[in-house]
Amino acid sequence: MKFGFAAPHRGPLAKPDALRTIAERAEQLGYEYLSVSDHIVIPRAVAAKYPYSETGEFGHSQQGMADTMEQFTLLAWLAAATTKIGLLTSVVVVPHRNPLFMAKSLATTDVLSGGRVTVGCGAGWMREEFEALNLPDFDARGRVTTEYIKAMKVAWTQDNPEFAGEFVNFSNIDIRPQPTRKPHPPIWIGGESMAAIRRAVEVGDGWYPFGSNPKFRMDTVASYVARRDKLFSLAEAAGRAPESIELSYNCAFHHHQEQPSVAGDGRQSFTGTPEQRAADIHAFAAAGVSNMMVNVTAFELTPMLERMEEFASNVMPLVNA
Repeated sequence: MKFGFAAPHRGPLAKPDALRTIAERAEQLGYEYLSVSDHIVIPRAVAAKYPYSETGEFGHSQQGMADTMEQFTLLAWLAAATTKIGLLTSVVVVPHRNPLFMAKSLATTDVLSGGRVTVGCGAGWMREEFEALNLPDFDARGRVTTEYIKAMKVAWTQDNPEFAGEFVNFSNIDIRPQPTRKPHPPIWIGGESMAAIRRAVEVGDGWYPFGSNPKFRMDTVASYVARRDKLFSLAEAAGRAPESIELSYNCAFHHHQEQPSVAGDGRQSFTGTPEQRAADIHAFAAAGVSNMMVNVTAFELTPMLERMEEFASNVMPLVNA
């Protein structure tokens, strides 16, 4: 199992010294990924419901929480601050940016990092942010996302790239350098809905759900497997081998102290003693998960470093012995 966590992209730790300390320590501790989240603007009034909270409340909208570093810039900065750790967009809201710009920027970072970029992709959820950025119709975001991913793959893999679609058209261009990773950086499709699962089958190298979506909760191995099996069924129907889709998982629940499950029927998975957490991770590994992002976030440097250290020292050895 490969483990990673989210680099601070907002708040008091989103500063050069703290970010460098966290990134360097992550490499020393054996983490495989640093992820970076994506918001370009945070509208001051957000009626859209955040998919990953029980109430639909979006934490960025709270007073003093709207600062957000730009994802691609921070990804490139982290590439320069590290030497071996993977760099994951978690996730890039694909319709936010022109696909040729994304292809160029991500390929540049992949080249400069020695092939360490993985592209987590999502369609977005905040209508107000789409409107503020003057993007294509929010209700078409699924089609836009799939088409933009296809266009990026063309830009990354063809010497004379051409693409003609509903939302993007290009030809007679040169967009090199192409990525170091061949044929292109891995595409992990984020999301838990059937639309996201279909997109993973159609254009993804992997599926990357969050476990904390109340509509599609996957906080136990049984609930995860039920959703995974829908992915596998669609893959088989499309003539694609299920094992060709890499399985990754974003675990928002992780904590060193035991927490009650949301359903109130026992311990929340990924919380508790090192042995309890390792057993939960082993169960997900048996279900095919090979990459897991764990929550070690804190808003002060020392507590975050302590959380990183605790998981790396106490849980990782039990999982990857």
